[in-house]
Amino acid sequence: MEFRRITGLPPYVFTIIDSLKVQARRAGEDVIDLGFGNPDLPSPDIAVEKLVEAARNPRNHRYSSSKGLPKLRQAFADLYKRRFDVDLDPETEVINTIGAKEGLSHLMWVLCQSGDSVLVPAPSYPIHIFAPIFAGANVREIPLSEDQDTFFEAMKDRFTYSWPRPRVILLSFPHNPTTTCVDADFMQRVVDFAREQDVVVVHDFAYADLGFDGYAPPSILQADGAKEVAVELYSMTKSFSMAGWRVAFMAGNAEVVAALAKMKSYLDYGTFQPIQIAATVTMNEAPDYPEQACAVYEARRNALIEGLHRIGWHVEPPKGTMFTWAPIPTEYGHMDSVEFASMLVKNANVALSPGVGFGPGGEGNVRFALIENEQRIAQAVRNLREALPLLEG
Repeated sequence: MEFRRITGLPPYVFTIIDSLKVQARRAGEDVIDLGFGNPDLPSPDIAVEKLVEAARNPRNHRYSSSKGLPKLRQAFADLYKRRFDVDLDPETEVINTIGAKEGLSHLMWVLCQSGDSVLVPAPSYPIHIFAPIFAGANVREIPLSEDQDTFFEAMKDRFTYSWPRPRVILLSFPHNPTTTCVDADFMQRVVDFAREQDVVVVHDFAYADLGFDGYAPPSILQADGAKEVAVELYSMTKSFSMAGWRVAFMAGNAEVVAALAKMKSYLDYGTFQPIQIAATVTMNEAPDYPEQACAVYEARRNALIEGLHRIGWHVEPPKGTMFTWAPIPTEYGHMDSVEFASMLVKNANVALSPGVGFGPGGEGNVRFALIENEQRIAQAVRNLREALPLLEG
């Protein structure tokens, strides 16, 4: 039997590390999992309370709306006004999605068809590469650089010399996996370029509220003229620790929002209504929760970076996201990222994500996810010290 849409997909390299992790745990080992970016913080109490209350009402058990309840979209618009001073029309410029991955994937179906091309940074979170591919489009990679000016020029060059002319520029800052951050001026330049070239910009803003050391990640919708060309995806997964709830939004250009709404009307009836009600109340009544979550992740980042430095693994502290992107130490540079990460599971009982899982541009690196508390992170560092004797701590 042939499955043409998925036949050409490469092996999911993260399963190699996951398999080793499962084997070790079955053998009784205490594996500290810093690989899969699955938030461990509990959802806000108000979210759980409202979910239970709404779920007990039989009227909420019927089909909902794929666009999202009006009060949910209004709560999101209010959040963007408070957080970014961005005005959004909840009726025409906001749509609820069943998580950001669902929203992005179906958005690519709307924007692209076979033979089109999409610009994507490399390395990249896998869905940013494969959502366009599932829509039949070709991905044109933009080498990611820590210097935003260099990256912007690379983006312009890729656009100019790509054929067919790209229909979409897909960005995500703060960036997963590299943790690269940009400022508001960069977002303005992207919007200005997109307006000149009449191309749609899609910004996945998954880590909108996770900025450290005073850094505040900018929304692309803060840029002048952004609504003419841009849409942004915002998720409650990290900001409100509601990963399993699958509540996200796409906001911005009204035509793109309407197009996604039309597509989704054929595909789903939206998130379970009690979840929408709970998310509405959470955004309205727990507006400070993202700051609390950010403080936890920043403390974990500090514990990890300081610990790695003590054992001789020198890594730049990220300014955002819930990750740390670490070059494989020179002393172990003869190993590729899958070999290195596999060795750490076996010898240190620490699971990390191999960089090549984010595309060829990620080779030579591993990604730490800040999904364990500071004590567990400290234990992971002690395990790494024992497993990496070549480092000079």
